[in-house]
Amino acid sequence: MAVPKRKVSKARRDKRRSTVWKLNIPALVECPKCGELKLAHKVCKQCGTYNAREVVEVEA
Repeated sequence: MAVPKRKVSKARRDKRRSTVWKLNIPALVECPKCGELKLAHKVCKQCGTYNAREVVEVEA
C-alpha cells in the first residue's frame, strides 16, 4: 500500500496549489469598424456594432 514517507510541508503544498486558481486576462480584439479594443464576441461599446452590423444605437 502506497504511503507518503514524509509529511509534505505547507510551503511545498501551497506552491503546488498556487497556479491552479489564477484567472486569465480576457482576450481583447480590435473592432473592425472603429478600431477600439473590445471583448471578443461582444458588441462594441464605442460604435455599437457586432459582426459588421449595427446592433445597438450609440449616442454621440
